[in-house]
Formats: sequence, structure tokens, C-alpha cells
Amino acid sequence: MSEHFRVQGGARLVGEVAVVGAKNSVLKLMAAALLAEGTTTITNCPEILDVPLMADVLRSLGCEVTLDGSVVTITTPKELNHRADSEAMGKLRASVCVLGPLVGRCKRAVVALPGGDAIGNRPLDMHQNGLRKLGAHSEIEHGCVIAEAEGLHGAQIWLDFPSVGATENILMAAVLANGTTVIDNAAREPEIVDICVMLQQMGAKIEGAGTSTLTVHGVESLQPTEHRVIGDRIVGATWAFAAAMTRGDITVRGVDPHHLDLVLEKLRMAGADVTTLDDGFRVVQTDRPRSVDFVTLPYPGFATDLQPFAIALSAVSDGTSMITENLFEARFRFIEEMVRLGADARTDGHHAVVRGVDRLSSAPVWASDIRAGAGLVLAGLCADGVTEVYEIFHIERGYPGFVENLRKLGATVERVSA
Repeated sequence: MSEHFRVQGGARLVGEVAVVGAKNSVLKLMAAALLAEGTTTITNCPEILDVPLMADVLRSLGCEVTLDGSVVTITTPKELNHRADSEAMGKLRASVCVLGPLVGRCKRAVVALPGGDAIGNRPLDMHQNGLRKLGAHSEIEHGCVIAEAEGLHGAQIWLDFPSVGATENILMAAVLANGTTVIDNAAREPEIVDICVMLQQMGAKIEGAGTSTLTVHGVESLQPTEHRVIGDRIVGATWAFAAAMTRGDITVRGVDPHHLDLVLEKLRMAGADVTTLDDGFRVVQTDRPRSVDFVTLPYPGFATDLQPFAIALSAVSDGTSMITENLFEARFRFIEEMVRLGADARTDGHHAVVRGVDRLSSAPVWASDIRAGAGLVLAGLCADGVTEVYEIFHIERGYPGFVENLRKLGATVERVSA
């Protein structure tokens, strides 16, 4: 059966929504559990499709994994299987983050090239180069990344780009290396800080979390721990854009508002009244949004994950916006679907120019990735008539209870099997 969402346009979203743990953190935390023999417990986990997929990856490596609502329990054996080439590896991008822990503990790893969203080229060169600096030999053969080392040692590593994935893999390999590793131009995302906090709880010695320089003093072994996942800033921002687009009033709980300082400032520029809270924020939009320009950059810049929402907001704003994509070129595929909905948008290289229209028009559209799917649903709320959004499995990889939350806020959305 082909399931899709049927979205009735015209709703003004009002109410409160709770955000749970970050997708971009929980999967990496699960991989970090490989670094310590014993049982690690991770709480505040989102109930999304990618979590059981990552659980399957860990099981293929010899771990026992139980999922109980928002709690994931991982029991890691003394002897790990170093081959991560199960079918689940091809279904999510984050599966590659087992590479660093396997090299760190087993001194060898065979990791199938990952799958995930079709948002553009995401090579593993920096992952491999970092591991080579730590003393490993790494190459790609037969669709797998292969890395081996007699022993890992500290190193000075400079990343050409502050890649989140490369920072994570190098960090998780370095915590068990002999000596001190310095990672310069490291990613600064809150999810990187979350991993550092969990690793420190396990006994790792890490300095500089949240800055562009990470210093790791290797230790002989780590211990299992219990850790709570940080709130999902991307999901929180999704609801913020939903309030602005539908001229609504949404209070978001469960996320650190400082992780979204730039996003919330952009919405203020669009005319929204934004109030920050201890555990979230409130966004109220009474009039038609004003056009705002967006440029995607690594954190603390505007996240590339939020680019589809910037385009969707611009499509219904008063004026003309320019959106510049500096990270993943294929994210502009989203614009093709927005044009189906009546958006006035065109692309030129890594720029998109969007002229706002009074109202979008309903049409069948197809999601190409997690954020594009959610963005199309929000756009459908701003269209006349009924919009049908297909390939909704993408959305459910990143948004727990998406339809239920929309309905609670006043939207008319239903899942249809056809």
C-alpha cells in the first residue's frame, strides 16, 4: 500500500508542542555505546524509523539492543564484530558513525557505505584522512570503508570543512588512542557537544566541546553510562516556521532556545513575535510574513536542514527572498515540488530567488528527504484546497508523532492508504 498525507489548507496553527531527543544526536550516541563493554542506557530518544534501523546495525555487531518507548538500552559485548555491512547500513546516513568506535575498540572496521537522504554528495574523505592521521590504514573496496591499525596514536588533525560526521568519527576513535589528539576546525553543533558530554560520562577526557578546537587525551578504556539526549533543535525550528507560515501561535517545549538563536532572529525579522522560555520558545505571527534572506552555513550559522522551511516561508511572504545553499546542492530539489504548489521560485547555481505569493495552490507533491517532506506539509497548510504529500516515510524518519502534533495544533491532516 502507498501511504501519503492529505493536507487541508487554510489552518492557523495554535497551541503547544513538545520536542523530544534529537535525531542527529541519538544515532551517534548509540554508536558511542560501542566504545564500552557493558550496558549503556540512552533516554529521551525520539520514536522515529531511524532508531530501530541503528539498533539493527548494532545487533549485527554483537550488541543486545532493547527499545522501550523513549529508552534505548545497549549491551555491548567484550568481543565486537568489526563488520558493519548489514542491510540496515544502506538505509540511513548515520550508520557510518560506527566507523570511529569500531576502529577505536577493535582496531579494524569494515563499514558499508551509508544510505540516507538524497541531498547531495557527502564523501568520506575527511573521515578516512582523520583515521589515517591516528595511525590507521583506510581505503574503500567493494562498497565498504575498510580501516585497520595496529594501534592508534594521538595526532594533530585539521579538517578542511567543519564536517559533523568526520568530527564525530575522529573524536570517537581518538578517545581510546594513545596520547593527545587535537581536532582543528571541528564541527560546533550542539549534537557534537552532546556526544562529548556522554563520552566524558564514560570516562573520556575531552576539552573544547562547542568550540572549533577539540582536544582529546586518550584513555585505556571507557565505562557504560546513562545519558539523556538533547532536544531536537531542527524539529523545534520546524514548529517555529509552522507558526510563521500559518500566522499562528505555537509554544515549543523541550529544546534549548539558544541552539536556535539565529533562526528565531530571522523569524523576528519576518515579523513574528518571539519569546524565549527556559525550556523552549513561543512564536506568534499575526500578519503576513515579510521576506527575509537566508544563507546556510555550519553551526552557529543557519542550518542546511532548515533550508526547505526557509523556502516555504519565503513562498508565502510579502516580498522577494534569496536563499543561498552552501552545503548540499541537491536540497534545491525541494523547489521543484514547491513550484507544483504555485510558488514563484527559480534557482541559479547555489542561489534561489523566491517571490512571495498571496496563497499557494494545492497539488500532489513528493518528498525527497526528511526536511523537504515536512516543508511540503507546512506549505500544504498554506494552500487552497487539499494537498497530497507522497513518500512520507522520509518524514517519519525524523518527526515522531508528526500528524498527531499537527492535529493538536489545529491542522486537518490525515494519513491515506491508496
